[in-house]
Amino acid sequence: MDKAFSLTTELKQQQRLTPLQVQFVRMLEMTGPEAEDEVQRALDEMPALEAVDNDAENATHATEDGEVFTESDRDMQLADFRSEDDVPGYLEQPLQQASQAMGDYIFESASPVRRNFDNTPYNEPAAPASGETLIDFLSAQLSELTLNEEDTRIALYIIGSIDDNGYMTRPVNSLADDLAINEGIDATPRQIERIWETVRGMEPPGVGATDLRDCLLLQLRRLPRSAESITAREIIEKYFDLFTKKHFDKIASAIGITRENLDEALAVIGRLNPKPGSALASSGLEERSRHITPDFAVEADPEGNLTLTLLNRIPELRVEASFANDNMVPDGNDKRLEEARMFIRRKRDDARNFIKIVSLRQETLFNVMSAIVKLQHRFFITEEDEDIRPMVLRDIAALTGYNLSVISRATQGKYVATLRGLYPLKKFFNEKLREDDDTVTANRIIAEIRNAIANESPSQPLSDREITALLADAGFDIARRTVAKYRENLGFPVARLRKKT
Repeated sequence: MDKAFSLTTELKQQQRLTPLQVQFVRMLEMTGPEAEDEVQRALDEMPALEAVDNDAENATHATEDGEVFTESDRDMQLADFRSEDDVPGYLEQPLQQASQAMGDYIFESASPVRRNFDNTPYNEPAAPASGETLIDFLSAQLSELTLNEEDTRIALYIIGSIDDNGYMTRPVNSLADDLAINEGIDATPRQIERIWETVRGMEPPGVGATDLRDCLLLQLRRLPRSAESITAREIIEKYFDLFTKKHFDKIASAIGITRENLDEALAVIGRLNPKPGSALASSGLEERSRHITPDFAVEADPEGNLTLTLLNRIPELRVEASFANDNMVPDGNDKRLEEARMFIRRKRDDARNFIKIVSLRQETLFNVMSAIVKLQHRFFITEEDEDIRPMVLRDIAALTGYNLSVISRATQGKYVATLRGLYPLKKFFNEKLREDDDTVTANRIIAEIRNAIANESPSQPLSDREITALLADAGFDIARRTVAKYRENLGFPVARLRKKT
């Protein structure tokens, strides 16, 4: 069968990102700490890049005899050679030109940027130092046990697999594989289980559990035997599903006890700690302070004026003096001299590009956040969720002129600190639920649901249908399934599980 061949010409238009644009996009997505690490990495790897130390440049140093230290970098370099004949040619060139040219490569500082209404400096609150961790506490107990070297190493690996709440994060089979690959220990599952039980016997009670049921049972087994503790253990062992659903009457009927006796057993369970490691873990505030570093700060004064600050510890960057121009290498057609000039130009261009990327990142972040503050001005005054107005990426693009993808990357994973709390920037993006009313937003509905549940009767909590009716009476026509979705996002269980007798 003959095959027909044809040649066609097709014209396509494609948009390709330059390496510089790719590097900018990648850095724009970084959080503050990630950007600081990237700058530090560049300082370590780029010989032509340096951080400006203003304090050091302005400081005067004294010698041992009290005289002012005036020796230059060139003088210190020349001191390394025994005679003038040993001095390389590039050091014989005058350094004054390079020093003067250095000023051409000092770009805009990447230190905290502030939209000022006053001259009051912003002091970023420091996270308090955390105390002893759960791993430290368990390791200290392990050191008091009489285990051989291999069992001790296995126990340390098991302890390292326990999360901050005290729960085991890896199954035994996976631990066996990890130990063989990472530690070179050929341990059997039975051996690991034996040592795991040793760890589960440590303090605090419940540590090393696989789930909540296991955690509660570990604690109940350590309690003195009594009618209440025995009943509590039976509830968790045999009727845990009914217990989580609060079907207490069914549990009392199944066990054959009175509701009064059941309540006494439930009181024992209520005194147990579902997160045994939390006693040694940091508080929620400390966790947020340590793991989430705000990229911005917004302060409001009594007159309703807002001050926006871009927070970071990125130093001011510039091209290092010896790479500032080509005069550092003597003129000539020698191949080695030409390679030296090419090396200096290449490293200088790399440093310039990196400085521009850092500057552009800071400028983009600040402009995007400025637009958010402008559109959400009322929220930053009151910090009430119902005051968050409808806002989408297109609104920020209209104010800044940036592409939607740039705005999305600039806000992804970024946080703003206020006097009352810490908020992700994505919180402020929400569409209005009704085209004819800008006040009906997802945040407004969520705030209404939160208020309704906060003010409900503990003995008669509101169902999703009743909350939907309350919203309808307030003028919000929202479907019941939407109410259920927002309630779950807020972390509230269904009405039956919120009921308190």
